Amino acid sequence: MKLPSISFLYELYKQYPQIQTDTRKLKFGDLYFALKGPNFNGNVFALAALENGASFVIVDEPIPYGEAIDNRILEVDDVLTTLQALAKHHRAQFSIPFIGITGSNGKTTTKELVYAVLASHYTTYTTQGNLNNHIGVPLTILSIKQDAQMAVIEMGANHLNEIAGYCEYAMPNYGLITNCGKAHLEGFGSEEGVKKGKGELFDYLSNNKGTAFVMSDFEYLNTMSSLISNVITYGNKSGNIQANPATVNGFLQVNFTKGAPIKSIQTQLVGEYNLPNILAAVSIGLYFKVPADKIQSAIENYTPTNSRSQLLKWKGNDVILDAYNANPSSMQLAIENFAKLNATDKIVCIGAMKELGNTSLAEHQTLIQLLEKYNWTHVLLVGGDFENCTHSYSFFKDALEAKKWLQAQNFSHTSILVKGSRGIQMEQVLEA
Repeated sequence: MKLPSISFLYELYKQYPQIQTDTRKLKFGDLYFALKGPNFNGNVFALAALENGASFVIVDEPIPYGEAIDNRILEVDDVLTTLQALAKHHRAQFSIPFIGITGSNGKTTTKELVYAVLASHYTTYTTQGNLNNHIGVPLTILSIKQDAQMAVIEMGANHLNEIAGYCEYAMPNYGLITNCGKAHLEGFGSEEGVKKGKGELFDYLSNNKGTAFVMSDFEYLNTMSSLISNVITYGNKSGNIQANPATVNGFLQVNFTKGAPIKSIQTQLVGEYNLPNILAAVSIGLYFKVPADKIQSAIENYTPTNSRSQLLKWKGNDVILDAYNANPSSMQLAIENFAKLNATDKIVCIGAMKELGNTSLAEHQTLIQLLEKYNWTHVLLVGGDFENCTHSYSFFKDALEAKKWLQAQNFSHTSILVKGSRGIQMEQVLEA
């Protein structure tokens, strides 16, 4: 039957609050949304979803069925926009803080740190993994239960108007932009395009009397947040809360100099570039009156996973594994941080960067020029436009080729940086 209204669907959702878009993960009683994409069509699996225990299926194509299941097939004009509308309806039931987080680099780590801090004191819901797109954001919202006291929503974007779209149904009343760098240039067109796209979160907060948390050392973020009436700042050199970074036993230590009732936090994160991420979590925790000892404990106990700023032992070597993703800005920070590391032998093993459009070759060549400023034991360049660049380093077509070479060398007591875009899967160089 035709879906009468979003209110009708919401009443069903309250009875069956679990939503699934993949029949392989379907559990009894789930609502199944038959999403479509370039390479899949969920409508094809609608009847199978019902047979496997779905309570209702939401489809946007004609589905052949018998009268017995007529009322369990809900036809809509577009399944995705219906999912987003349902998420908006659910969001409207809450008056709690919804914190939107976006940025070119560090947004998932920041989200995890903010969640750890808030969850130490409040019932908090957040984005799972990196489900931060046009499907993941509404699914995150719909996973929030009525006992929620806080919600932290990660928002990823690779083109203009994407963040603005998320804000329409996430309706954040708080937000932060980690930074704006050279990421997804193919979609945004330029760094100014990145600022405009990420800035859509601040535009929403400004238009809806929200609050922004701002890394005030980044002057462009001060400018982007200038129309927001309530701004909480933090930084290394400026802001309501200030701290200095240090490296202790390979990990980032944060030493506070202003605005925080915490002397120092010893993290399990690698890289001083994580300082803004820590400061964001501390600032948000203090703003929402999380006790200082809980903030400190939550951050110190946070262990990075999924190839993000991890320090690993591998075959007698120290490895910085930061291979979840990469762009020119994050690559520069990682390389410069690695160059500061107090170690005798250093190997840089980096994979190509994706989604850079017609700037790709130039950005890869610029990265090589940065590498040439330092002395390394070895440099391994893997895949993509590194093949078309001018350099004197070792080039490998993919991570598996690099793995064979690296593992055949039998290095020991060596420091190794492994970084690259997700599509290159640089973590493979460490696999047995």
